[in-house]
Order: sequence, then structure tokens, then C-alpha cells
Amino acid sequence: MSADQYRIVFDGELLPGVSLDTAKNNLTQLFKCDASKVERLFGHGSVPLKRELSAPEADRYLQALQRAGVQARKEAEPTKGIALTIVDYATVNPSETPVRTEQMACPKCGHTQPTAIECCRCGIVIEKYLARQAQLGETSLQSRSIAHPYAPPRAEVGEPTAEYSTLKVFTTQGRIGRLRYLAWSMALMAAALGLLFIASMTFAASAVLGMIVTGVLGIGFLLVSVQIGVQRLHDVGWSGWFMLLYLVPVVGTFFPLVVLLMPGNTGANRFGPPQPPNSSAVKILAALWLLVPIIGILTAIILPTYQ
Repeated sequence: MSADQYRIVFDGELLPGVSLDTAKNNLTQLFKCDASKVERLFGHGSVPLKRELSAPEADRYLQALQRAGVQARKEAEPTKGIALTIVDYATVNPSETPVRTEQMACPKCGHTQPTAIECCRCGIVIEKYLARQAQLGETSLQSRSIAHPYAPPRAEVGEPTAEYSTLKVFTTQGRIGRLRYLAWSMALMAAALGLLFIASMTFAASAVLGMIVTGVLGIGFLLVSVQIGVQRLHDVGWSGWFMLLYLVPVVGTFFPLVVLLMPGNTGANRFGPPQPPNSSAVKILAALWLLVPIIGILTAIILPTYQ
């Protein structure tokens, strides 16, 4: 054997921050063996895990053990008698296994046998199998960003986000789209006209009472209008404080068009998930706004004729 071959020796040491149970569990999964066999590696001094490795193979073996949370070391193989072992193993029949005094466990099937290059039960080349496992572990960490086996588990925190938001008219929470904004505004306008007609009847009984009722209805109408407008701004991803732009001269003239025409976010934003799909009633109420200019034109034509 050449002098550039090494063996891996384990002294039972763990990496900082790794518990003994975690390291044993990781070694059991790495070597695919029983937990009882992994137990033998601890508390028995130095234990050779693998022999007759080249420098790159020994380094890959050490990396696999480090990912499992244990600390091993690489030592140069003694040259005495090593070359004879290789020649003997190459010349004997495949059915005859060289007699070794040291025992090893197959990392794949867990079979215990004298130290050898191949497993006499499953037939794998142990050196190539461990190198392949180390390569797969490195590829998995790079491609999927998986944490080390001894890292703390990750779990989702909090409740999952709903697909659609819950519709509530009398609140500043939630989101509504353009059609629902028009539909709710139309329903609010119709309700306000009906209540104002009832409030006007109170003037016949008392002017003071009529003014009080009209003032309360006006405040309620303004409050609900602000709530609907805030929900519309939330759908765009804007804060409800943008409603104050209605009070700014010139800007307040064009801002309602922005609120009406600006498309909302397709997915969830910081104000919650999107609104549910528009129902038929919403589409009909929104379409009624098309009658407003028509009614205005007819009123402008008929009123002078009536007068």
C-alpha cells in the first residue's frame, strides 16, 4: 500500500452544541444500522471507522461525520503489512474473505463482519457508498437549503392565511374591489335617500327634531362612507389615512377617480387576503351607476318643460 492512504478514527467526541442522543440518531441514519451498534462507538476509546482511504475520500468521510454532529480525525495508515493485504485480497476468490481481527458494521445493511472493502451480505463497496452518501448530502444542502441534521426543527408559526377576506361593511378592516365599492356606495346612497325622506317628515312635527334627525343621519352616512373608502384603499395596498386627501383642494377633486379606477392587489397584502369573487347582486348594483347620468340628463330636459 502506498503511504498516501488514511483511516478514520473516532474517539467519542461531539461537535459543540450537539447532544449525545442527536449524534447517535444521526449516525444510525448515516450508516443505516441498528442503534445498538452505534452505542458501541461511544465509551470505548478510539474506534477506527474506516481504513484504506485516499486523502480526498477521507476528507469526504470526515465531512459526512461532521454533518452528523461528531468529531473524528484522519490518521495515516501504517505501511507494515498493508501491501500484502491488498495483494492477497486481489488474488483470492471472491467467495473467500480475508480474515481480519477488527470488526466493522456495513453502513447500508448494518451487517457486522471483519473489516473489508465490500459487505458480504449486501455486496456494496463501502468506500464508494460512503462517498456517494456524502456527495448526496452536500448536494441536498446546496440545492434545497436544508439545515444540518442536528439543527433545531423548524415549524410554521401562526395560523395559515385565509384564501379570501371576510366582508364587513361597518368596519375599517378588510378589503373590497372596485365593483364592490360601487355596489356598496349605491346601496348606501339608496338607504340614505330613504332615511332622508323619513327625516323630512319629522319637520312637519318639529323643526328642531327634523334638524336633529337629519344631522344624525348625515353623520352616519359620512361614517359609513369613510369605512367603505378605507376598505377600498386597503385593496390597493394604501393606508386608510389617504382618505384625508379628500380635504385637500384640487387633489380632493381627482382623488375619488383614483380610488375608483385603481386596480387592487391580486394576492394578499399587509391588510389581509383579497375579497371574495363578486356576486351577481354586486354586479347589478354596480351597473346601476350607469343610470345616474341618464337620469340626470332626463331631469335636465323634463324639468324646464314642466316649469
